Amino acid sequence: MNIALWIGQALLALMFLNAGVMKTIQYEKSKAKMPWMKEYSKGLVHFIGIAELLAAVGFILPAALGVLPWLTGAAGVGIAIIMVLAIGVHGRKGEYGAVVMNIVLLAISVFIAIGRF
Repeated sequence: MNIALWIGQALLALMFLNAGVMKTIQYEKSKAKMPWMKEYSKGLVHFIGIAELLAAVGFILPAALGVLPWLTGAAGVGIAIIMVLAIGVHGRKGEYGAVVMNIVLLAISVFIAIGRF
């Protein structure tokens, strides 16, 4: 079980590290690739990106260092909330490929939250 949790944590950390960097540091470049970003303020997109970056760190460091390990479960809950909201955004736009990916990421994040709490 621990190995499966670590695999899920590593996968989500990599995914959300990339997504967070795209939404914060590479905002203009990402805006061209992600049509939904045009409908939301730059501040909101940056907030989401920062939350994703913090979650990426939260998936690895607390569990690896044994310092406040409950933060890994909290990262799972936070990403689960973001994925539920993302499903709504992409579903309304008819972006069903993105919805499927959000559901998969939601399932992994819930698995990590339950496993680490």
